[in-house]
Amino acid sequence: MPSEVALAELANVSKSFPGVVALDDVSFAIHAGEVRALLGKNGAGKSTLIKILGGVERPDTGTLRVAGDTVTFKGPSDAMGMGIATVHQELACAKELTVAENIMLGRWPRSRFSGISWPKLNAQAREALELIGLRIPVTESISNLPLAQVQLVEIARAISVGARLLILDEPTSSLAGDEVSYLIEVVKRLADQGIGVIYISHRMDEIERVATSVTVMRDGKIVGNMPMSQTSHREVVELMIGDTAVQHASTVREKSSIGNVILSVRGLRMEPRVSEVSFDLRVGEILGIAGLLGSGRTETIRAIVGASNAEAGEVSFDGQPLLKRNIRSTRNAGIYMTPEDRRNQGAITTLGVDENLILASLNRISSFGVLNKAKMNNTVRQSIKNLDIKIARPEDTLGTLSGGNQQKVVIGKALNTEPKVLLLDEPTRGVDVGAKTQLYDLMRKLSNDGIAIVFVSSEAEELLEVCDRIVVLRNGRIEEELDPQDLDMGTLQEAMMK
Repeated sequence: MPSEVALAELANVSKSFPGVVALDDVSFAIHAGEVRALLGKNGAGKSTLIKILGGVERPDTGTLRVAGDTVTFKGPSDAMGMGIATVHQELACAKELTVAENIMLGRWPRSRFSGISWPKLNAQAREALELIGLRIPVTESISNLPLAQVQLVEIARAISVGARLLILDEPTSSLAGDEVSYLIEVVKRLADQGIGVIYISHRMDEIERVATSVTVMRDGKIVGNMPMSQTSHREVVELMIGDTAVQHASTVREKSSIGNVILSVRGLRMEPRVSEVSFDLRVGEILGIAGLLGSGRTETIRAIVGASNAEAGEVSFDGQPLLKRNIRSTRNAGIYMTPEDRRNQGAITTLGVDENLILASLNRISSFGVLNKAKMNNTVRQSIKNLDIKIARPEDTLGTLSGGNQQKVVIGKALNTEPKVLLLDEPTRGVDVGAKTQLYDLMRKLSNDGIAIVFVSSEAEELLEVCDRIVVLRNGRIEEELDPQDLDMGTLQEAMMK
């Protein structure tokens, strides 16, 4: 049960950035042994709240207390020193180092001769892993671990420095079902040890399984605080969205007639993840690829566009084999892929929104290698308008945008190449309910305009809402083809997990 004195508390905190009120008189508390779900649309204020708790930002007004004492953090190290650790959605492990070196990073024990004491380092790392019940070799390189274990190593690192409050930002956004279940058990284990956990996620099914309480934010304010047992999925979504009508798309979507085959994949192989994949995609069709993490989804579409080299197989576009496949040649043909990792592969977060939107289409807005500013500005203006990208100025740095708006920019960059086929790899990853709905509507509009779409997702519900047809990928093979009109979410999830 939570203790009386809060581990950390914000009292009447406000925080503003140029043109944006991020937090508006927010009071929030988290206790020992509590798993508090923090929910809200992108831009609701969640990130700013946890940045203040983590020492990244300072409040303009209000008070921050830790264990009842008023504190002022000068930086993240101050927060860590008082037992507050954050594990971010974008993992920060050093891939070149071992598990033990990552867990003990910055705290490597010294030997009597001033070198590193490797026995002590490895022993202390094992103790940290034991606290979360993870048994992996501490001398293994992080680069050899699956993503789920990398996530747990980061949690072990936080616990090893004595964290009493653990902030988990979208911890399962890239994990498969069984990996999600394991992480949830780890979180429950930590709560039983008296550690408080702030758990940020857009997946209500896991929130209901792990959280003891829930806080909902909207427009920089807290609009709901309640025990998890006393609320429902519907109530949470309504609190997040506010007066906006809560609607769910019909699984039988109205669409223009689907045309002839435009993309044909036969016998695609790229071991160990892709064993044998064959499918056809038609003009104006939204084809869903369902599968758990590790099933070969991302590897399949990377092989199609030539981002990874396939060992065998043929890809034909508009009836003609693509004999030479690389990103440039497939893009020139009219095939474009948006990657799952938008921050590291789909965009450059340190550049402006305008620069990102035209990165892949410079040849269309240039003459003899010279950028035509008028064409660029017109292209950027139209993209922002058509995709409803929320920004103050086109030159604003992409990294300052919410996840949903960043994803719109990534898709906008793709659309500015005028593709005929779009391969979307987890386009709604880490995106809130409202932004997801906008992306679904965008996909439907694009398909009605004749663009063929491959929609890769690990979320059964959204595949059922958007797709005309779904293929199930298991162990590198397409094992089933399903009609969304004849499916429910449980049936599709079962097909993915066989």
